[in-house]
Amino acid sequence: MNDATLLARFEALEISPADFRHIEHVRLAFAMLREEQDFGRAGVRFREALQRFAASIGAHAKYHETLTWAYLAIVHECMASDPCASSHELLARHPELADHRCGALARYYDIDAITASPLARRVFVLPTR
Repeated sequence: MNDATLLARFEALEISPADFRHIEHVRLAFAMLREEQDFGRAGVRFREALQRFAASIGAHAKYHETLTWAYLAIVHECMASDPCASSHELLARHPELADHRCGALARYYDIDAITASPLARRVFVLPTR
């Protein structure tokens, strides 16, 4: 599925939870950043879309504020420093984005701690590394 199709299907709530894994989160961030051309607007759109999706599947508690904004910022930085035509190209050039446990985010956060933090789930928590 290309980026435009992923974005349209996600916002229309036409993607099953089983088909929306970490890679799709990264791809969605890329698609929104590319379409919006502004980090703030893309961030609000990304956040609201993820919350709407979580609500639609009865999983409000799965939404994580810190992970949402942190990944969006990391993807944005990669896009700015190494422009790519698609999210597939971005992931090929930056495989660390695909590794949720030891990849790009682990440079800034203790993954187990930030994932388990009730505070980080509700509000953006600054990096600890």
